[in-house]
Amino acid sequence: MSATDTTGTLRLERTFDAPADAVFDAWTNPEVLRRWWKVDPEGTTPIADVDLREGGSYRLAMQNPGSEGLHTVRGRYLQVSRPELLEYTWAWEQQDGSIGEESTVVVRFQPDGDRTNVVLEHSGLPTPDSREKHGSGWSRCLDSLGHMYTQAG
Repeated sequence: MSATDTTGTLRLERTFDAPADAVFDAWTNPEVLRRWWKVDPEGTTPIADVDLREGGSYRLAMQNPGSEGLHTVRGRYLQVSRPELLEYTWAWEQQDGSIGEESTVVVRFQPDGDRTNVVLEHSGLPTPDSREKHGSGWSRCLDSLGHMYTQAG
């Protein structure tokens, strides 16, 4: 894995032992999202709503052990090109139900034989602290996705 932190943008790369179609599905199929979209191995993903089409929306929520609250993000799909590319907006739901600042996530799925290199760019993050927290969260989610393929293999 590599990570680059430039002004307002976080970039992560990770290679998974699965074909691009399967990795793309992991990002877009609610049943598969529920298995890996979490920052804590013991966490859960109680909400995984996906309307996979350009202009469609998504809403994902993760819950960590011992935590009563959900960490919920929502957005809309800007580009969907299966299995090469996803681009979507990203905004955290606040405790009062309002929506936080919007940023953009682009995920590229690059086939490499039976493996897939994923390049994730999260741009529009407003502060260095926000980039750091998102970088940590994305890294742990990608770890979780990697463990899912390791356990399946």
